[in-house]
Amino acid sequence: MSAYPQKLQHLIERACDLDPVQVAVVDAAQSVVLETLRDAVTLGLVEPRLVGEPDAILALCRNMGWAIDPAWIIPSASDVEAAARTVAMVRGGEADFLMKGNLHTDVLLRAVLDKDSGLRLPGRRVSHLFLVDVPGHDRLIGITDAAINIEPDLSAKAEICQNAIDLFHILGIAEPNVAVLSAVETVASGIVSSLDAACLTMMARRGQLTGAQVDGPLAFDNAISALAAKEKGIQSDVAGHADILLVPDLVSGNILAKALEYLGRGVAAGVAVGLSVPVVLTSRADPASARMASLAIAALMHHHSKSATAPQNPPEGSVAAAPQPEHSCCPPSATAAIREAAE
Repeated sequence: MSAYPQKLQHLIERACDLDPVQVAVVDAAQSVVLETLRDAVTLGLVEPRLVGEPDAILALCRNMGWAIDPAWIIPSASDVEAAARTVAMVRGGEADFLMKGNLHTDVLLRAVLDKDSGLRLPGRRVSHLFLVDVPGHDRLIGITDAAINIEPDLSAKAEICQNAIDLFHILGIAEPNVAVLSAVETVASGIVSSLDAACLTMMARRGQLTGAQVDGPLAFDNAISALAAKEKGIQSDVAGHADILLVPDLVSGNILAKALEYLGRGVAAGVAVGLSVPVVLTSRADPASARMASLAIAALMHHHSKSATAPQNPPEGSVAAAPQPEHSCCPPSATAAIREAAE
């Protein structure tokens, strides 16, 4: 287990101390996916259900010397069928959560967000959280949303923020620090993200966002570096100590996460939240270490949901502000499914 970064490693160890979870893998015929699952089975983390083309899955397993249980394989003739089948498995109690394999995200999201047979929760916005482990940094960095919501407005950002806070609670951070990012650390009328950041800060102070310290606008350097914040005279408990970075939009968040991964040598675990179960939503190019950590996070979420006594849905209107429908800020490839789910 020493191959995984220390901070994500802690989450992996926590998850491995719990009972194995059943994960349904959508289009499992990919070497790096199967290698991760092989290691996760060895660690006692998961019991996989491999949905896809059986011959392709078996051939890849043979190539890596992994003798799998044939009962783990669920035949599927196409990506669309595989996505629908895994969602049905979760709804039917045959799997605890989903993991994206060798297929495009929009195909998986269409099945996950289907209004009749998907995994949506009433009143909840779906969002994505990267947990990035950067060598030399003292804590995991949460980045949201860098994968699902394209140009969220204030209301959407509030929901995305609360989703991230709730996940950090599950991971053991009782009161995470949320830095609402912009290009500047002062409110500027011409920069919408700075106005949204100021509003979100006030919303947190008035109890519309709960369970975290929220401050913004903060530029990236001020959010991450206490020295930068001191040099600029910023008085904030969040500045220099951010756990969660709430980004202005998908593009900036995606660039930030991948810059930390490819230039900062970080490992970025990823999971979609706001659904009835976690969805491990990683890139097809991600290494095994990122997938293992993502599985561990999803497993911790699953075990928490089993033991939780509090309601899963937030109080109605708890993060309400100038509502915007999801189909106006989510990926175009998922827009049709989201619109259908909202009707």
